[in-house]
Amino acid sequence: MSKSWKYKPNQNVVAGVKKASSRGLALAAEHILGVAKKHVPIEEHTLEESGFTSVEGARRLRAAVSFDTPYAVRQHEDMHARHDAGRNAKYLENAFNSEQAAVKEIIAKELKGEL
Repeated sequence: MSKSWKYKPNQNVVAGVKKASSRGLALAAEHILGVAKKHVPIEEHTLEESGFTSVEGARRLRAAVSFDTPYAVRQHEDMHARHDAGRNAKYLENAFNSEQAAVKEIIAKELKGEL
């Protein structure tokens, strides 16, 4: 013999968790952008100043960190280019990889605040 039941979550809680998740993801993306900007190659700060973040998605949240200049990809990928001290290629990829623990902590803090 078995018994079953249906659970219907409180819609206010669900909405709050979605908002907190979106806020956490936006803050995490901004954090990665900040780290990447510290390593982006600079001449006139144009590339550095072109960085931005975005968060989208109703069912599946997604965040993006981007740099919007015609040469952003070339600067990111060219491992042979010379850069000032502390500035390097792979500035965005390295920031993404090195900040995973911080990203999780930022998102968890927002969720914890909601719950």
